[in-house]
Amino acid sequence: MTHKVTANISAASLAAENQALRERMADLLQQAEQNHAIMCRHQAFDLEIVGSATFPELVGTIFRTLPVISELDSVTLSLLDEDADILLVMEKLGVDFADFPNLLFVREEAALGFAPTRSAHALPPKPLLGPFERGVHGKLFPEIKGGLRSVALVPLLRNKRVIGSLNLGSVDASRFTAQLGTDFIEHMASIIAICLENVISNEMLKYIGLTDSLTGVYNRRYIDRRLLEEIARARRQDYRISFMYIDIDHFKRVNDSVGHQGGDEVLREVAVRIKDELRRSDALARFGGEEFVVLLIDADLDSAAIVAERIRASIADALFHLPAGVKVNASVSIGVASLGDYDHDCSIEAVAQQLIAHADSALYQAKERGRNQVVSYR
Repeated sequence: MTHKVTANISAASLAAENQALRERMADLLQQAEQNHAIMCRHQAFDLEIVGSATFPELVGTIFRTLPVISELDSVTLSLLDEDADILLVMEKLGVDFADFPNLLFVREEAALGFAPTRSAHALPPKPLLGPFERGVHGKLFPEIKGGLRSVALVPLLRNKRVIGSLNLGSVDASRFTAQLGTDFIEHMASIIAICLENVISNEMLKYIGLTDSLTGVYNRRYIDRRLLEEIARARRQDYRISFMYIDIDHFKRVNDSVGHQGGDEVLREVAVRIKDELRRSDALARFGGEEFVVLLIDADLDSAAIVAERIRASIADALFHLPAGVKVNASVSIGVASLGDYDHDCSIEAVAQQLIAHADSALYQAKERGRNQVVSYR
């Protein structure tokens, strides 16, 4: 009898143990399937960001996709931009940062939250994981008013150099803890860092190719392209654009009196004075030699003529101070033309050529009338 009871108990124990093992195996299988699904989503994410051709495309993909596939409540990106070069170039290329409120630019490595790497031989920083603290992490998650419980600050590294940080936030206090392994998020950050560096480098090269090296304003290649874009947009949205053709009067005399280096200084200062009279939406370019052009967005002929007169006065009314105490005066002639009633049967290229030709014709009239004046094409 005793042996029978013992056998029954052993059988029941084995059955319970087998059931526990089956449940454990089912849990492991489910976890493996979940991990596989997560891995597939992240591999697709890697491929998508690697294929991003522009800066807006890359950061847009990061902010749109990463919170979903990683089940995060907040993702922000901090870029180290000590001299504001990246910010300036992206603005020049037309990036609208209002579309990316979670994209942050910092001027110092310390602002990323990591201990600065003070020497070339220092080990690069590791990810920082732990509870969210408003006083410490608030600036890295500007759109979050409250609710985050844990965060991971992951350095973006290129050749052991910090270029920014990927900042991850969760309302789950146990999501990011100091004991959590960081291999996966470090791998993800390394791919993002490579993509960022490549895209930023390409955008910088694009900007250089569209910029006049002497004055720092756009070149003719840029304005030709931008003019076509703006005419197409103005046709769709029914607003006016205007165009100025600006020529420095008797520039050869300036070069003869102060030399070519002095002439270059005058060209740079003329560009600065023109730009000071423009809005951020307007575009200034050097067409070559002593010629500049301005594209004014949402401006009719009368408004453009007022701006042109301000530009003329800003150049003619103040001497140019050159190195070694040399002073020289200069003036400009300006032709202004405007597009308002669009001929939709005419190609955009033909409209652009006509607009430039009208401004050039008005410039010719300004020169014929004695220079240092503004003439509008009517």
